[in-house]
This record gives sequence, C-alpha cells and structure tokens, in this order.
Amino acid sequence: MFNRKHLEAILITRTELRLPRTTPEAVGIRSTAIAALLDAWKESGLELHSMMILRHGQVAAEGWWAPYAPELSHMLFSLSKSFTSSAIGLAAAEGLLSLDDAVISFFPEVAPEEPSANLSAMRVRHLLMMGTGHEEDTMGPLSSAEDGDWVRAFLQVPVGREPGTHFVYNSGATYMLSAILQKVSGVKLLDYLRPRLLDPLGITEGTWESCPRGIHTGGWGLMLTTESIAKFGQLYLQRGVWEGKRILSEEWVNEATSKQIHNGDDEANDWTQGYGYQFWRCRNGAYRGDGAFGQFCIVLPEKDTVIALTSGTNDMQGVLNGIWTHLLPALTEDVTADPAAHEALSDKLGSLTLEPPVLDAASPLESEVSGSRYVLDENQFQWTALSVQFESQEAVVTLENCEGEFVLRCGRGEWAEGRGVLLQGAPFQRGANHRMASSFTWRDSETLSITLRYIETPFYVTSELKFNGDELTAQQQVNVAFFSPELPSLHGRRS
Repeated sequence: MFNRKHLEAILITRTELRLPRTTPEAVGIRSTAIAALLDAWKESGLELHSMMILRHGQVAAEGWWAPYAPELSHMLFSLSKSFTSSAIGLAAAEGLLSLDDAVISFFPEVAPEEPSANLSAMRVRHLLMMGTGHEEDTMGPLSSAEDGDWVRAFLQVPVGREPGTHFVYNSGATYMLSAILQKVSGVKLLDYLRPRLLDPLGITEGTWESCPRGIHTGGWGLMLTTESIAKFGQLYLQRGVWEGKRILSEEWVNEATSKQIHNGDDEANDWTQGYGYQFWRCRNGAYRGDGAFGQFCIVLPEKDTVIALTSGTNDMQGVLNGIWTHLLPALTEDVTADPAAHEALSDKLGSLTLEPPVLDAASPLESEVSGSRYVLDENQFQWTALSVQFESQEAVVTLENCEGEFVLRCGRGEWAEGRGVLLQGAPFQRGANHRMASSFTWRDSETLSITLRYIETPFYVTSELKFNGDELTAQQQVNVAFFSPELPSLHGRRS
C-alpha cells in the first residue's frame, strides 16, 4: 500500500541539488492567495498532479496530489519542445549550426532531388517558430512512414506557404530540430543536453522517447520531475545564468521567449499571444513551455516568478485562468508575515490527494467469482484471459496474453502500488515499466470498478467489470486523450 510519509519524502541525497525553500510571505506572496488558487482548481474539477511556485529564486509553495509524489518523473508531452529549443540555442552558440541554415542542407541524402522553392527556403529558425509553411502538423506522415525514416517523410510533405509567414503547431518540426542536433553533434538530444544544461542544474533523472531510427522525438517524450521543470524555468528567468555560471546566452533567452510569429488575436486566450522558439507567449507579460493535459513551466519575468505544474486535464486554459485570477494579484513585495495563514496552507499542501473512488466496499458476488478464469474474446489489447482473486484488503487481477501474465494488485478503497506496461490502444507509450496506483470498489452488486493510475503520466483508466452468470463484460475509459476516451470493451466467459 502507499505510505503517505514515503510519498512525501523527496529522495534526494545531495541536498545542494535542491532549490532553496522559503515561506510565501517571505517572498511577497500571501498564503491565502495560494490556498484560494488550490480551492479554485478543485472547484473547477481540474486534476492537478503537482505544483511548485518559485519567487526570487526560492520555492515558496509546493504540493503533490497523492499518489503522485516529488520523486516521480512525469510525462511532459510538448513541454519537451522548450528543452529541444534550448539544445538548438546551445548548438548555435558552439558554432555547430546557424538558425539561418537551410533545413535540407543537413540531409542531402534524403532530400528531394528537386525541392520546392518553399522547402528550399525553410530555415532552422522556421522550425523553431512553427512557421515552416506547412498547412498542418506533419506528424501524420512521419508516424505512418513504413521505413521509419521520419526525416525523409518530413522533407516529402508539401510546403504550401512561404516559410515564416504562417503559424501551424507542428511537432514534426520539433522532431527535425532533434534530428539536426543529432546530425551536427553526433549524439542524441538528451545526451547533448546532459553535460551542457541538465548536469549544471542538478537534473539527474530524465528519459526521452525515440523514433524508429533512434532519434529522440524532440517535440514530446521527455520525462522529468516537477522540481526539474522549475529549475529549467528559473534558468530562463535568470536569463541563462545558473549559480553565477552562464549556461545559455542572454541573447538566446530573449529571442527564444519573444514573439517570433503571430498566432491569433483572441485577447482572452493564452494560445494566441504569439509564439517564440518553442515557447508560448502568455497574457500578463509571461511566457511558458507547455504540454498536453496540463504540463506547464510558466515564467513571469515582471514578477520574478516561476510556476511548474503537472496535471491530467483537458482544460489547460482553466489552469492558467486560476493563476491569473488568484495568484498573479498576490505577487507583491509588501506582505506581512501571517503564521496562521501559512500553517493553514502548509496543512492544505500536505494533505493534497486524489482519493480513489469508494462506492460499495464489497459485494456478495466476490466469493462466487473470486479465482474464476474468464477466457476473453479476441481483442486489440491481445489479452486472452482474466481472473480476479479477492482478499481482505485488495483484489488481485491477473491478465494473460501470449507473453505470460500481468498481475495487478488493487487496494480496497485505497491505492496500492505497482508497476506494469501500459494498455495497448491507450494514448501513451507502451512497453515501459511504469509506476501505477490501483484501487477497486463496487458500483453495484454485479459491477466491479477498477481505477488504474499511471502516476508518471497524466492518464488513468477506469475499468467496469460486469459479471452476469458465466459472462463477463469490461468497459474501459481513459480520463484524457487525443481521441475518444472510450476504449474498446472486452467480453469473456468463465471457463
């Protein structure tokens, strides 16, 4: 079972790698404002997984919603793009490339024999600003390339507009930045960043997904802890300097976080304030890196503030609106110490949790179905059989496929810890051995409800197992997704 003290422990043996801690009032923030922000997110039904607020270089408030925890890395999705951008800035400073280099110049072996004028005009800076001239994201053609050569596939996509004139959010463009970086440096993106950016910041974790040819995806796929996200934002807030040492040039930081291309006119929308080099401009003089389902690194230069967040929500604008409404007005310089408010906030931050669903704790059906093996009809998950063994404080679910058994231990009304691969067909990486938190309850006397949280990702899956005599039907749904949240159902019969 999950132990709260274990979850709250930050497993860092070298304390000098941690950011300094302080109280909100010591850096000009009212504790009551942070508490109000937490309440607003909760009342809006937004699922946050972690939060860290830095002011004047110190952590003023931090919290993790259990079973998420400080030591766990989290999928960043497109927040990865800002790290890829930083690698390009470093490579430019080393003279490995120029932002004005033609994209096709790096890959003559796979470039079209007669490239179009627009493709020929595409420069590295156009990849950075999402102004490649494409009409839509190129990831469709890249991911469907039969030979796995995403670079060749990108260079084959028609470029309908003059580069630099039209914004289209394009993860394929960021992948090309990773491919270019690997071509000119001879090492993969994460390996390039490790000694130049991650190590100086004390970021010791980190993994990155790769394409079929072994190039890091660039536009997504990086996993880091919340504190590492915060350090990255603080580096940019400090204009590229860390502990007195320059990591990124000030010119790069200014250029990367400034508006490089127009992307809309909605004054109330934080996705239409302009785009830099893999950074979004925000309202209120801020900029950010962000990723799907609420992964954020928000920098407010005028307030000397950084906010790092991980989440599992489709309402990313709602997350930002809460910050602008409740936190932004509270970023002042003249705040009187308020021990009672600080203690109340500390209690609130220390008790953050995403409770497992609890409906009916048990069902008379448990004794009948416990240990029974249900043979499953053919399904896209390739599971062949399922059984559930009920014990006093948990249910042990065993799924079988051609490779063997997958055992999932679910707490009775509480989270149980485990590890496992991700479901096939779900919107996240398969094959990785991800941390999980699982629980079960009974929706009614015949319907077992299992909640499975992949606590290094934004995702959780709810499975409803309906037992009807010898028949079993399982309906599954994921909380957030790029497509329909409904996953294919499973059907089986007791053998």
